[in-house]
Amino acid sequence: MTEDEELLAVKAAELYYESDKTQGEIAALLHVTRWKVGRLIAQAKERGFVRIEIVHPRARRLPLERSLRETFDLHDAVVVPALGEGDSDELRRRVALAAAEYLSSVRPVPRTLGVSWGRTLHDVASQVKQGWANGVNVVQVNGGVSLNRRASSAANTAVMLAQKASGSATMLPSPAILERVETKRAIESDRTVAGVLELARSASTYLFSAGVVEGSSVLVESGYISAAYLAELRERGAIGDVLGRFVDANGMPVDPDLDERTIGIDLSDLRSATSAIAVIAGESKHDICRTVVTSGLCSVLVTDELTAEHLLDETLCV
Repeated sequence: MTEDEELLAVKAAELYYESDKTQGEIAALLHVTRWKVGRLIAQAKERGFVRIEIVHPRARRLPLERSLRETFDLHDAVVVPALGEGDSDELRRRVALAAAEYLSSVRPVPRTLGVSWGRTLHDVASQVKQGWANGVNVVQVNGGVSLNRRASSAANTAVMLAQKASGSATMLPSPAILERVETKRAIESDRTVAGVLELARSASTYLFSAGVVEGSSVLVESGYISAAYLAELRERGAIGDVLGRFVDANGMPVDPDLDERTIGIDLSDLRSATSAIAVIAGESKHDICRTVVTSGLCSVLVTDELTAEHLLDETLCV
């Protein structure tokens, strides 16, 4: 293509995409045939002169999704567009909406859905549509009776998802973390708690998020661990928590004693699940997202554009 032809292709593309002219109108303006206009517009796209971006908040980044599936051997991936700086809450809500829509599309519909709790999962439950499924039993997979007003978070998440699916919710009546291993063992030996855990481990699909090792951690805000202990966990190599279990970069618990005092299904249950859907968004969660993906804790990832690019860029640099 000569320089004159390139300029003509650019002009045709400008008239078509920016001035909203029809190909017939462009042909008359440029004194060429309508067929030639179509060819010029196609060449402009092929040469990279035209960049088309879908900016609707519910749009998805399909090329990134494909790269995530291929690079990390995921069953599926959902990636939403990035937002401007300082919009972490809005980004979390948009990713949660994408997760809600993905959950509604899962086939076959899971008869038993295991769910964790926290801000992201609460957003998912709030945004999933009424009638997203029918007759689903939603079961809480880790303890969530809190020490403050966040106590309702775990219950609300499971109940909302179940009600909107004309199903039932099975709650795990226990705190997330106990002070003594003996207390945890006693609670888990209770027939009701043991039955809930057995049901949770039988779920075909899990829906969960991940936390950070920062003061904003829901486990700190809920009173389960102190900020000082969180700092100690960070020094031991913790990069985040999954189901209330703090893990290192390899997805392994950093404090065996704390892990022993945590009530809920094990991380191995996520790794062996038919489907484990992780909903993780935001720059602060880049590290824990990488661990979840690379250590086999999820088979489906719902995330944002910048997090997806970070995961792929780091892989290329290794």
